[in-house]
Amino acid sequence: MKLKALILVAIATCTLTLAAEAQSLPRKVRNVEVQDLDANKSRLPWWGEKNLLIFYVDPEVPKQNHEFITYIEETGRVQGPNIEGFGIVNLKDAIYPNSLVRKIADARTAKNGATILCDPDHYISSAWRLGDCDNMFVILLVNKAGELVYVHKGEMSEQEQQRFLAAAEPLR
Repeated sequence: MKLKALILVAIATCTLTLAAEAQSLPRKVRNVEVQDLDANKSRLPWWGEKNLLIFYVDPEVPKQNHEFITYIEETGRVQGPNIEGFGIVNLKDAIYPNSLVRKIADARTAKNGATILCDPDHYISSAWRLGDCDNMFVILLVNKAGELVYVHKGEMSEQEQQRFLAAAEPLR
């Protein structure tokens, strides 16, 4: 009985440690190989050259944070010569066929010139220790030094939006 209790305590401690580690920022991350919209291998663009604003999106919730994303696009609040933004579609958690998601993303890039990549197997969330990103619109900021300096998963409150803008300001 004592052995079971010790094992449970050890597992709980490890879980809490990993959860805390996953949230500690800034932390070094690496350029991960993902795919372009044609399923060709691709690395994250502008890595080490610019600060990166990355939208890591589950296709089931593309409109999560829509108003805020529209606001930052229209106002240019996160634009500048030192920052580039792009999207990465989380294909692994998509309920839709990957071919359909890629086709929709391709149509969007043709319309607005956005850079969109695909993560077919949780490469980003695993390598960067983001945890579960299913049904979430994840916003990430990575500086030129390859440090993850901001992460938010899911719907953003007004307070979280202000925290994001404060984190993005020095990266512009």
